[in-house]
Amino acid sequence: MCGICGMIQWDGRPMDLDKLKAMNGFLIHRGPDGEGYYSNTDSGATVGSGGTRFEPALLHGHLRPAVGLAHRRLAIIDLATGDQPMPNEDGTVWVVFNGEIYNFQELRRELERLGHAFRTRSDTEVIVHGWEQWGEKAVERFRGMFAFALWDERRQVLYMARDRVGKKPLYYVLGKNRLLFASELKAIVQAFDDLPRVIDLTALDAYLTYGYVPSPHTIFEHVRKLEPAQWAMCTATDFRVHTYWRLRMDDAVRNAPEGELAEELRALFDEAVRLRLISDVPLGAFLSGGVDSSAVVASMAVQNPGDKVKTCSIGFHEKSYNELTFARLVARRYETDHEEFVVKPDALAIMDRMVWHLDEPFADASALPTWYVSRMARQSVTVALSGDGGDETFAGYVQRYAMGRLEDGLRRKLPDFVRRNVFKPLGALYPRLEGAPRPLRLKRFFQNLSLSLEEAYCRDMAFYFQPEDKVRLYRPELKKQLETSRPQDVLLRHFKDCPSRDPVTRAQYVDIKTYLPEDILVKVDRMAMAHSLEVRAPILDHHVLEWAARLASSYKLNGRVSKYIFKKMNEARLPSDVLYRKKHGFTVPLARWLRTDLRSMAEETLFSKDSGLAEYFQMETVRRLWNAHLTGRQDHGTPLWGLIVFEKWRRIYLEERSQGR
Repeated sequence: MCGICGMIQWDGRPMDLDKLKAMNGFLIHRGPDGEGYYSNTDSGATVGSGGTRFEPALLHGHLRPAVGLAHRRLAIIDLATGDQPMPNEDGTVWVVFNGEIYNFQELRRELERLGHAFRTRSDTEVIVHGWEQWGEKAVERFRGMFAFALWDERRQVLYMARDRVGKKPLYYVLGKNRLLFASELKAIVQAFDDLPRVIDLTALDAYLTYGYVPSPHTIFEHVRKLEPAQWAMCTATDFRVHTYWRLRMDDAVRNAPEGELAEELRALFDEAVRLRLISDVPLGAFLSGGVDSSAVVASMAVQNPGDKVKTCSIGFHEKSYNELTFARLVARRYETDHEEFVVKPDALAIMDRMVWHLDEPFADASALPTWYVSRMARQSVTVALSGDGGDETFAGYVQRYAMGRLEDGLRRKLPDFVRRNVFKPLGALYPRLEGAPRPLRLKRFFQNLSLSLEEAYCRDMAFYFQPEDKVRLYRPELKKQLETSRPQDVLLRHFKDCPSRDPVTRAQYVDIKTYLPEDILVKVDRMAMAHSLEVRAPILDHHVLEWAARLASSYKLNGRVSKYIFKKMNEARLPSDVLYRKKHGFTVPLARWLRTDLRSMAEETLFSKDSGLAEYFQMETVRRLWNAHLTGRQDHGTPLWGLIVFEKWRRIYLEERSQGR
């Protein structure tokens, strides 16, 4: 795992190597083991800390455009010779790469048969020779997690690519005569003072809906993110983006015998885990006590019976949030080298550092335990395997998916007239009863029945503020500027790409395209890399994803049993108390903490004279939310946390312009 950055200038100016080094400096946490630079200037290129030098390539006697690539290294494979930027044999192709290509040994053998000569044992070199052999289609052969940028001096083209599900990030700025790119937003905006830090208000609107800023947008107007499964090619006259992989989820599903499917899945899953055990440094695993991480640990232990797996778990004093009991069951069964950390409210002393590392406003409070489990793991390993992606791949969000299926069945039976003219007003009139027993919390159910499947999904994913909430929250000027803003469009465009008519499959598809890469994987990447830890997610191997995508949804959500076939596959490996207990999300007791230990921090952030929230929001509405939350009769913890995080981010990135945390 590493950090990458670079720039191209097309206007004839020389490369500003100081700026390139400044960008790279902001990524040191992603790669503390070394740095390397390439520039096609008279000074040539230096690879690694000591390294090999190459003479610059010439184009008709001129050094144009000016190209600079930089890399921060977290050494994991080929510790001795894997430095970057890495060239081909004659120094005309250079790459900087963040991630892992798990099938690199297989690809290397194929490329050697085709006549390519390798100088290292690194997976990075496969990218260089793969480009020479297959061009932009090389990325379709890579099995792994990655973001990379490759400069081809002969063709005068910069090629950038991101892995299929978006495990590794890539930001870029495309100007009239300049392209900048980096693994993290901070490396761009904090190294270049001439870039305006102007908030994209439609991105802010999306953040206050979903808790993150969806790709390709960022919180800043001029910066973009390359989306998962995309590559981009940039020349002096053209910039184009192409989607190279699409997950097929349609109604042409498999209905093989259950036992046969479980065996197929076990073989695929174990292979995905085995590939992610390739490392020249110590590795371990996150163990939450849930099905997914427990299955990963079990596979690691079964495949390497002589090695004791290092496992790390997070817990809470609040019993309803604590899963350590289940993590211990798995740790004892496989005799792992187990370590635990209990998160308390005072753990949020690191909140400003956490916000800085996240780059953009990001309101998923489970970033906090992810920070601490990453810190704990890094004390003994450099690589950790995780269970991320299980919920999206095998339909683990049982409440949301099951309700979506129920609602869709009722929609098909009820006439539109009844849905629109009975349930819509009923949903509007029914009170919000956040603190009431679940059967009395029917407002959303009534509202959803009056909507289409797609519209209801968009409301369900609006965890922070619904449109009617924003009417009271936004200042009149902001409302006017956002008259045409439709945060739901980013979700609806993915619904259009999914041909399946099954409600569970359709919701899964959009989750895989949005919530997974924009929330789950951002959280894991930033919090782990803040501690120079690489996290690998075998469930998100694209072979596993493609296999699961072809299953009938009944093999994933069977009645009220979520991840049905995944659990069946693990019955011989995991205790039933782990497999078939009620699902518990990886989250924190935020509502209670805001009323108690975090109250003073929250009030200072929201209401002090230093707060900038009044520029955007009607503070009397924020005050009403806060006071209602403090009474304990209503739970506004999630939307309030979204506002707190935004204000923390605003101070760090717009006022302090912090240079590091």
